[in-house]
This record gives sequence, C-alpha cells and structure tokens, in this order.
Amino acid sequence: MTEPSGTALVVVDLQNDFCATPVARARFRGSPAALDAAVAGSVRAVAEARRRGVEVVFVRFLGDPAFQGASWRWRDERLGKRPKCLEGSFGAEFTGALPVAGERVFTKRACFDAFLAEGFGEHLTGRGVGHLVFAGLFADVCVDSTARTAFQKGFHVTVLTECTTSLHLPYDSVLRFMRAVYGARTTTADDAGAWTSPARVPVPVPVPVPAAKEGP
Repeated sequence: MTEPSGTALVVVDLQNDFCATPVARARFRGSPAALDAAVAGSVRAVAEARRRGVEVVFVRFLGDPAFQGASWRWRDERLGKRPKCLEGSFGAEFTGALPVAGERVFTKRACFDAFLAEGFGEHLTGRGVGHLVFAGLFADVCVDSTARTAFQKGFHVTVLTECTTSLHLPYDSVLRFMRAVYGARTTTADDAGAWTSPARVPVPVPVPVPAAKEGP
C-alpha cells in the first residue's frame, strides 16, 4: 500500500486567551516577545503554505466548564485556574493568522489533542495527508499532544521552531524530546524541506566499508 505523502500545516490554538490578552501574557513565564514571535512566525508560515499550495488546517480550543471532564474541573478548582477560550468570547477568537474560505477549522472541547476534535483525523486521512507541519501554541501542551498522536498514527511530524514556544518547560528541551521520541524535524518555515514529507525524500543507502586486512 502506498504511504500517504501529502502535507498539511496545522495551526494550533492561535487564540487571544493564549497569547494576546493581558491575562495570557501575565501567565506566560517567558518573555512576551516569545509569544509575539510565535504569532508572527505562524502568520508567515500560513502565508508560505498558501503560496506553496499546502493545505492549512486550523485547530481551536474551547474551555467552557460544560465541556470539561471531572478531572479537568478538579484541577482548575485545586489550582485556581479560570476557564479559557469560552465559546463566543473574544478570548476564543483566532489572532494573527485567520482562516480563509475553504480552510477547515476543527474544535477541541476541553482537550489538548487535535485528534480528539471531531473529524480531524478523518479529514487528514481522506485528503491523503501523511505529513503534518505544526505552528501555534503551545509546544509543550497542545502541539506536543497532537504531534504525539500523529506520530503514533503514522504521520510524519515537522515543527516550525519560530512558530511556537513552550508554556511550562524549557523550549529547547521540548524540541529535543520531539526529535528523540517522534523523529520530528524541527526547522523553520523558510526551509523548503519543511514542506515535503520525509516519505518523499530518498533515504541514503549505506556504502559498505571493506574490512581492514589483517597484517602478515
């Protein structure tokens, strides 16, 4: 069976409550400039994908209490977390990169993994996509959760390093983990190779090295 080799850019949770509101910027442990850079990088990546004819898929998060499971509600109560990206609110709206006509938007309801959004995996499979390029927020939460499932489902993973950042963990460590565990490529949107599935790149065949001759 032929391996799917299509590529899609997945833009994860580029929403006001994660990067644009005062509360979002205050809870971010790093420099606010890192958030701004991730948004700006994602905007450029979306433009580059469209220029190349690569499908762009948007994923959004809704955190309404009605969508939360018992463990989610318990965690928020215990840690004093307020729900984010309430349906219909400014916080739930996309920021920076916006979908255009014909681009699909998939909704996660109080979950991290885009494969838990209705129709996400089926859409990719139906489109012959075998390679996912990731941008958006956050590398150590929703991007990682989706990339992990993608790898386990047989998708090749590329993470655009200037298009995301981490919330809880050191960013370099997150990228190193993805490379080691998912075989992820971590590169930038201006790398032409980022937009090609590794399945379409020939694997070099090792050249046998003649055994050294033993002395007399």
